[in-house]
Amino acid sequence: MEALLSSTTLQLKPLYRPSSFSSLHSPISSISVLRVKGSKKAETFIQRSQFSTVLPLRVSASSQAAAAETSTSISIPSEMKAWNYTDYGSVDVLKLESNVAVPDIKEDQVLIKVVAAALNPIDFKRRLGKFKATDSPLPTVPGYDVAGVVVKVGSQVKELKEGDEVYGDINEKAIDGPNQFGSLAEYTAVEEKLVALKPKNLSFAEAAALPLAIETAYEGLEKAGFSAGKSILVLGGAGGVGSLVIQLAKHVFGASKIAATSSTGKLELLKSLGADLAIDYTKENFEDLPDKFDVVYDAVGQGEKAVKAVKEGGSVVVLTGAVTPPGFRFVVTSNGEMLKKLNPYLESGKVKAVIDPKGPFPFDKVVDAFSYLETGRATGKVVIHPIP
Repeated sequence: MEALLSSTTLQLKPLYRPSSFSSLHSPISSISVLRVKGSKKAETFIQRSQFSTVLPLRVSASSQAAAAETSTSISIPSEMKAWNYTDYGSVDVLKLESNVAVPDIKEDQVLIKVVAAALNPIDFKRRLGKFKATDSPLPTVPGYDVAGVVVKVGSQVKELKEGDEVYGDINEKAIDGPNQFGSLAEYTAVEEKLVALKPKNLSFAEAAALPLAIETAYEGLEKAGFSAGKSILVLGGAGGVGSLVIQLAKHVFGASKIAATSSTGKLELLKSLGADLAIDYTKENFEDLPDKFDVVYDAVGQGEKAVKAVKEGGSVVVLTGAVTPPGFRFVVTSNGEMLKKLNPYLESGKVKAVIDPKGPFPFDKVVDAFSYLETGRATGKVVIHPIP
């Protein structure tokens, strides 16, 4: 064993391995989710006796110090199932592969056994090549949001340990060199600073629905200078980000008045989330309301109309579409500390994940999940669960 720990493997690891290598290990079945019928809560059990053949510790000597990884008692396969695409395009470019190399971790990273993931509009915009100039090289395993269990930690990881249940957005910068290995896979590697312990009262599916959307909602409110006693209008209040803007504005920031827009069938959802005024955009023009708002949070791309609903001196947050002054756009920065800050609101039940009722989608139905998301009709988040 001492010889193994002191040795260094100088081997370049390709993204894909020949299928003939798949026989070297049995499929991993160590982490499973047991869902009790009628309950949203899930429990995770790590059954160490069912792991595949133990692999010797491999230390990378490419560009990092030799001790990039700590030893682990948990067995991890060399290959995994993952969705990927080798070219930009429609959902047709998505392929489920079974021989994708499990990503190595750097000193400050953890390896997560993915239990659930979620899709965001940025996932399909990335796949379409909307920001290919700043994207990581193809092929790409997509996915930003993750919830799962830590199975390996880098040597510089300070707080997390094997067995911790975590959640987060694995890409610190959403469009500037996002990870080549995303969360739509059995395993993903992520910097410790980008994730947080999963709220204990949330299932993995619920936790996966939150990171990118709740960080976008919170960061946008902060940048807009939103604070207690102010009013806000949320455009697209039933969407992934909008549903969380309503809740954060009410429970975290202390809004005096919250208005939000949606289609007819989602008005009651807006009220249940905390909206004082639910506006049916199919019947009313929000820009014609006599009352104006301190902040308008536009999650749907109606910038020109949004500025007509804001008070003089107010702010308009624009996530997509054209920006009209005083509107501004920002790209969210993933931040595990923000999740830790918001965890008490999630654990108290004041802020809840909203999962589209058509989901969660099973892992082999990722194409269907993308197709549905791209209709623009999803309520809350489109979640992928369980992931084998």
